[in-house]
Amino acid sequence: MKRILIIGCGDIAIRTARLLSGHFRLFGLLRNTARFAELRAAGITPLPGDLDNAPSLHRLTGLAHTVLHFAPPPNTGQNDTRTRNLLAVLSRGTLPENIVYISTSGVYGDCAGKFVTETHKLNAQTARAQRRVDAENKIRSWAKRTNVRAIILRVPGIYAANRLPLHRLQQGTPAILPAEDSHTNHIHADDLAHIVTTALRYAKPNRVYHTSDDSELKMGDYFDTVADAFGLPHVLRISREQAQRTFPKNLLSFVNESRRLTNTRMKRELKVMLRYPTVGDALKVIQKPDLNI
Repeated sequence: MKRILIIGCGDIAIRTARLLSGHFRLFGLLRNTARFAELRAAGITPLPGDLDNAPSLHRLTGLAHTVLHFAPPPNTGQNDTRTRNLLAVLSRGTLPENIVYISTSGVYGDCAGKFVTETHKLNAQTARAQRRVDAENKIRSWAKRTNVRAIILRVPGIYAANRLPLHRLQQGTPAILPAEDSHTNHIHADDLAHIVTTALRYAKPNRVYHTSDDSELKMGDYFDTVADAFGLPHVLRISREQAQRTFPKNLLSFVNESRRLTNTRMKRELKVMLRYPTVGDALKVIQKPDLNI
C-alpha cells in the first residue's frame, strides 16, 4: 500500500484523510502531541516534528510516495523557511512521486474584479501572500530538478458549517457598499478535500489549479447570504474610504483585493464535480445552530 505524508494536519487534512483512508497508509507531521489521538481516529499515523526545527524532520526522509503540503508559511519574513526545510529533508532519501501544495489566491494581489486564470501574473501585495509565492517557486523549481510531480492548488476563502462568519455578523462588523465592494471567491472544505484526491489521480506535472466554486459574490453579498440563511440582520454597509479609516489592517488586506477566479481548468483536467457549486447550495443543507447566545 502506498504511503502519503500530510504536512499541516488541520481541518482540510482531516477531511482529506477520511477520503484516502483505507486506500493509502497515511502519516501526519504534527508538533502538538496532544492531537495525536485525533489523527489516529482519522486514520493518520502521527509523527512528531516541527517545520521550524529542521533536525526534527529526519523521520520524513524517504517515507512517502506522496506528500500533501498543507502547512502555512511562518508569520514573518519574506521567505517560506518551512517549505525550504521540508524540501531539504525530502531530498535526502528516496524521492516522493508527488507533492501537492495548498497555496492561496492572494498570490495575484488586487485584480480590480477581473476574471483571473492560472496563467495570470503574480502580484502578491501582502507579506503573507509573498511567502506563499516563495513557497510555490521553491516547490516548482525543486520538482523540475528532481522530476517529482508538483501540483499547486490556489485556494480562495474556505468555508464549511464550522467556518462561517457568524461571529462577525453577530458583532455587526460593517461591509463595503455594493458599488465599491470587492469580488471574493469561495470553496467548501469538503469540496477542497475532494479536489486534493482528484488532483492525485489526474493533475499534470508542475501544474497550477484554482480550487474555486461557481459563486460570483462580492464580499458583502457573501455576508448577506450567510445572514439570510441564519436569520441574522444584514450588516451595515459603509464606503471604501470609511473602511480604510476604521478597519483593522488584517481585514483591509482582504477588502483591498478583488478578483474572480476561473475554475475551468480544475473542472476539465481534474474531472471535478462540485458537491456545493455555490455558497447558497451549501447553506441549504448546513444544519443551523441556535444563535441565541
